[in-house]
Amino acid sequence: MSNNKTSEKKGFLDVFMVAVEKVCDLLPPPTILFCILFLIVAVIGAVLNVTGVELLNPATQEYVAAKNFFTKEGLQWFMTKMTTNFSGFGPLALVLSMTLAVGFCEEAGLINVFLRVVMKNVPPFMIPFACAAMGMVMNLASDAAGILVPPLSAIVYIGVGRHPIVGMLCGYAGANVGYAANPIISGTDTLIQGFTNQALEGFLPETFSQYTVEATCNWFIKIGSFVLCTILVGTIVTKVIEPRFGKYTGDIEEMEEITDKQMKALKAAGIGLIAVIVMWAVSFFTGLTSGPNGEFVGSPLLKGIICVIFVMFAVPGIVYGKVAGTYPDLMSIHKGMSRQMARMGSYVAFCFFCGQFQALFSWTNIGAISAIAGANALEAIGFTGIPMIVAFVFLVTIVDVFFSSGSAKWAIFAPIFVPMFMLLGYTPAFTQYIYRLGDSAGNMFGPTGATLWMLLSMAQEKYDKNLTIGKFLSCNMTTALILEAFWIVFLVIWMLAGIPVGPGEGIWLATPIA
Repeated sequence: MSNNKTSEKKGFLDVFMVAVEKVCDLLPPPTILFCILFLIVAVIGAVLNVTGVELLNPATQEYVAAKNFFTKEGLQWFMTKMTTNFSGFGPLALVLSMTLAVGFCEEAGLINVFLRVVMKNVPPFMIPFACAAMGMVMNLASDAAGILVPPLSAIVYIGVGRHPIVGMLCGYAGANVGYAANPIISGTDTLIQGFTNQALEGFLPETFSQYTVEATCNWFIKIGSFVLCTILVGTIVTKVIEPRFGKYTGDIEEMEEITDKQMKALKAAGIGLIAVIVMWAVSFFTGLTSGPNGEFVGSPLLKGIICVIFVMFAVPGIVYGKVAGTYPDLMSIHKGMSRQMARMGSYVAFCFFCGQFQALFSWTNIGAISAIAGANALEAIGFTGIPMIVAFVFLVTIVDVFFSSGSAKWAIFAPIFVPMFMLLGYTPAFTQYIYRLGDSAGNMFGPTGATLWMLLSMAQEKYDKNLTIGKFLSCNMTTALILEAFWIVFLVIWMLAGIPVGPGEGIWLATPIA
């Protein structure tokens, strides 16, 4: 009887996933998608303009009316702003800088060796928690975490006699959760910070600088979430997911030994990192990078966190490569940087079209009108506070099933929800984190993620040729849904306690704009 029920459940899940996959196959590539969205926004702006729609912006006490792209004004705006819409697109320079920084370590082989050293010396009972934690920390390399951590976690699991696919699922969960639960400031922080600030500039063009967020704006709540998610992911994988796989009977794959040369290089990289940290600390305490009265919040050190992180990756990466022999000369470093940048071609194309879309969204005032109308509607029906926040989390998670790119989603959501939540009294930093929470859970089982399919293929080839997408996704979905339930409770407690979400960033605006 139980077998029949299991097969029925698998059959239902398979049918559901096939349906979702077919729908997702209809989605165009991101560049084409934002071209379509550009045209949709242009048409909506024209319709609202012709019909005379305008709303009072409580922040400026001025009426906001939609603009028509299909006019002389619209044509001249686009002709003169197309290049600056691209070059001024916030996430472009930030992400390229962080990619280059992490690339120094990745090209040298530092990341791979560091993971193997850390994972190999973890006690067996701590393996799930270590794999989850390492996945979160390695999210500082963004999508690279989903590629690097799961295969290594599988090898670690085999080494202690456990099923490698379970290890792969654990590492994959950690890598995705790290989007909102990471004690280290990462490229993701700089990416979505750019979208948030652009949304603020479009909504409050005169005073947006008073509300702009830094890359560290979610740092405190990310650290708290890191502790929570490490415990939860490790426990869920051990208690819920692992029993479904049983004992592994396949070939045992030994973790590759670290050579003496690699260990020497790793120690040298550690010394290099310590030297960089000391350098930045000295610069802060001597007043070179501190605030006017020695403050950390608002200091040049905090505002220049991208530069700080860049140096903290570049120096250890180059030192490791020099000692390990992967960077024998300056030309090899140059080639490594070039390889990293060559991989970013599609992202640069995405930034061009997304930049045009976001600029038009702001210029037509659709973002401001949507935010004002949405905030007014929510207040009118009393749907605010915690219920609204939970609903927003679920909305983001559901959208993830069909649309995997977190940056692309936030590019669409930020111009609407950042102003809307501000009108209801919440800080942009808090709104940004609510989005990240929902997106982290959804990323685990969204079928449009390319990494998921790559890992499934790897698991089938190396460990279980009969593994189905249904089982793979059902495990991810179970982990995600249980995790999200506890995570929302954690968010609500954090909110009610009024704990800052980051340095200088609270839950509510000090002076509400509405």
